[in-house]
Amino acid sequence: MRLLLLLRHAVTAETGARLSGWTPGLHLSAAGREQAGALAERLGPVPLDAVYASPLERCQETAAVVAEAKGLKVETLEDMGEVRYGDWTGRTLKELAREPLWKVVQATPSAARFPEGESIYEMQARAVLAVERLREAHPSQTVAVCSHADVIKALACHYLGMHLDLFQRVVVSPASVTAIAFGPVPYLVRLNDVGGNADLVPPKRPRRRKRGEAARAQP
Repeated sequence: MRLLLLLRHAVTAETGARLSGWTPGLHLSAAGREQAGALAERLGPVPLDAVYASPLERCQETAAVVAEAKGLKVETLEDMGEVRYGDWTGRTLKELAREPLWKVVQATPSAARFPEGESIYEMQARAVLAVERLREAHPSQTVAVCSHADVIKALACHYLGMHLDLFQRVVVSPASVTAIAFGPVPYLVRLNDVGGNADLVPPKRPRRRKRGEAARAQP
């Protein structure tokens, strides 16, 4: 493989609020479909030889938009699926942040195993093996794989030679592109490319009203 494009799926109604994991039947939202279309447009000039995706609907749907624009079909890669979060699946991030394991996931993710699920290390191992198989199957080609934030973060760490405990220092946004080129060594060409600078702009905070302003605003 010459170039690997790791695409994070576009947003669903639960992105950023819940740990969706392997929850079935979770589709892209209207905003997510717009993101997928914009992603396909950004990749317009880039020749692709194959498109793969995690089996989960949000990845399949994002990849389908990219593949259709290239006249390709999406092939499914089970091992590029989301972390198996076990009992954490479907719970809100706000709730999970109170769990003792949350601190482990943030500080030393290589030691984190999810209850009735898998460890982050196991996820990284299966994802790396999947990429290595793709490298053999697609010599000198460019391949896009649509996956999940934690999977892409773990792959970026591996190919940069970073310890998995630095995993949380990597940010991967919805509908972003992370590109890894393969030569004598792997090269990180793009990380979390969203095609603009909107992700760098701080969110607007609601303006605090001055004392007495609310009373004056009432009819």
